[in-house]
Amino acid sequence: MYRMPFDSLDDYIRIPRVEALALSPDGGRAVLTVATLSKDGTSYEKALWSVPGDGTGSPTRLTRSAKGEAGAWFTAAGDLLFVSARPDAEADGDDEAAQLWLLPAAGGDARPITRLAGGVSGIGAVSEASDRVVINAELLRTPDDLEAEAALRGRRKKAKVAAILHDSYPVRFWDHDLGPAEPHLLSLDLGDLADELPTTDAPGDDSDDDAPAPYPASLPRPFDLTPRPGREADSAGTAVTPDGATVVASLRVPGPQEGRRVLVAIDAATGERRTLVDLPGIDAAAPVISHDGTTLVHVRQAKASPAGPTDVEIWVSALDGTGARRIATGWDRWATSLAFAADDASLIATADSDGRAPVFRIPLDGSAPEQLTRDDFAYADVRVVPGSDDLVALRSTWVIAPHPVRIGADGTVTPLASPAPATEASARIEDVETTAADGTRVRGWLVLPEQASDSEPAPLLLWIHGGPVASFNAWSWRWNPLLAAARGYAVLLPDPGLSTGYGLDFVGRGWNAWGDEPYTDLMSITDAVEARPDIDETRTAAMGGSFGGYMANWVAGHTDRFRAIVTHASLWALDQFAGTTDMTAYWSRIFTPEAMEAHSPNRHVASIRTPLLVIHGDKDYRVPIGEGLRLWSDLAAAHAAEDGTTVHRYLYFPDENHWILKPQNAVIWYETIFAFLDQHVHGNDWQRPELLG
Repeated sequence: MYRMPFDSLDDYIRIPRVEALALSPDGGRAVLTVATLSKDGTSYEKALWSVPGDGTGSPTRLTRSAKGEAGAWFTAAGDLLFVSARPDAEADGDDEAAQLWLLPAAGGDARPITRLAGGVSGIGAVSEASDRVVINAELLRTPDDLEAEAALRGRRKKAKVAAILHDSYPVRFWDHDLGPAEPHLLSLDLGDLADELPTTDAPGDDSDDDAPAPYPASLPRPFDLTPRPGREADSAGTAVTPDGATVVASLRVPGPQEGRRVLVAIDAATGERRTLVDLPGIDAAAPVISHDGTTLVHVRQAKASPAGPTDVEIWVSALDGTGARRIATGWDRWATSLAFAADDASLIATADSDGRAPVFRIPLDGSAPEQLTRDDFAYADVRVVPGSDDLVALRSTWVIAPHPVRIGADGTVTPLASPAPATEASARIEDVETTAADGTRVRGWLVLPEQASDSEPAPLLLWIHGGPVASFNAWSWRWNPLLAAARGYAVLLPDPGLSTGYGLDFVGRGWNAWGDEPYTDLMSITDAVEARPDIDETRTAAMGGSFGGYMANWVAGHTDRFRAIVTHASLWALDQFAGTTDMTAYWSRIFTPEAMEAHSPNRHVASIRTPLLVIHGDKDYRVPIGEGLRLWSDLAAAHAAEDGTTVHRYLYFPDENHWILKPQNAVIWYETIFAFLDQHVHGNDWQRPELLG
């Protein structure tokens, strides 16, 4: 363990970040995706590192390129696949599209496996015992083959045409426009990869620059498993059998706005498909195939309605979909990941649970799930060690950053070597809880600065999570309470009604009524923490993002107990939001019109007495910029002085999405928040961050 530099934001953004983990077929080594700050400090560069899978040895860096590498996945032969926009020596010099690359297990340089004009979006699935790989890629709608598709892309680029014509919903997602290309699942046979010297033939004077260039014969030609897909191949999970013959995918059946997810089996050689699960009002997703290729597992969830949330169910069947049955029926948790154990007799799962995210074993015979880890960590990227009951995973808490570990069959956890070692924070963390007025237990985490004591009580920051169907249980680089603790604040991270990890009834607490139990739960646990002698109840503030921003706005309109409130990427006018978000159907479906109106924060703007710091990114399509603009306009209309000045602030990022991801923008984000809190919580003069001009 080492101490992390939370006093300095510049040092904080330089901390290496472990983002993902892959495991070799023999379980002997794990490959970590590690992000580090670029030399100019304006972006993060990703590289792949290898570490022994048994806890011995030291990390070895595998890749180096200015473009970085991500999406690591091992082939059956032990070669390492990844996605990168690094230069391909045999491609056009100006080609910046990310492609699939292979780093041979036997040694040697990485080589490109694809040369698609639009690039590769990611790896969908890799066969355990064959050369089959399934990738995600986007192709223009009208061309008949890869060559014509590349030529049409070239003509659009040359003509500087960016227009997109839509004939269905949606039109954008998260932070990017959808189209004109459509998502496809493409199959590759790595056995078709050949070594071929590049040709030296130069085009003659009569060459046609717009003529389609042939797809390289030395590369395996991608086979389209989803031709003419529309948005069908916006996949919610893909799996391939060990022999590579069959691909099982969760595909989108279109509807007026949302559609549904169905499970289909696709012959990898012919493209012939058959439907395995297609149920009205049900989404079938996350398929997983057993190591012996005979058993299929997937999750199902009925569409939620204003009446309440619906359960995430685990179903098991034969590979052809027959004999389907639900397992873990009495398990009141939602699986966030599933994998077959080495013997195929059970599943290895993760799920939010009581402010943690443990690893569970779920027997296929219908018996009760068994919790394997019982510490305070949240586990992710869990990989099964072949031929063993051991697992390899990443884990984190709010005070320990993600790091790789090996989990023994008896539950013992051994840290693995890492280029970004596990951290030790100067702050301490405690589990806190209270009982709401109706008798419901409400809990959370309290991060306390070192100096907090009965004689030196700390000011309190209430941090409200997004989602809302989520839990405060794992490390976050974007919202890191240790940065606030380093500045003397105690940070309360509660799980109010609607949070996961406490059962379906708790998720339903405040459903279709966000301003009711979620709000009173937050106030109840804040009351309980403020009663502690090491907390200064006279100096409190609140902040939240997304749904947390909604709650921050709701809090501002319903109490003046806080000295300052930070509202990031927040929902303000629910009727406006529901029609402009990239998930219109979902948000319109979970509220009645009456509840949407009754629980819209903008109705209470006149009651706001607390200074607000409003933050929004223009590329945020989940909570569009219109919410931030309308909030700011409404605050000015209701509360600005005659000269137009106001105690409120509006921090705007033209180049950020729902999250603030660019390193220097993140520094400005934190600097502005801490300056705002310093002014209103501590009564100091306003200090405008220098780079804001």
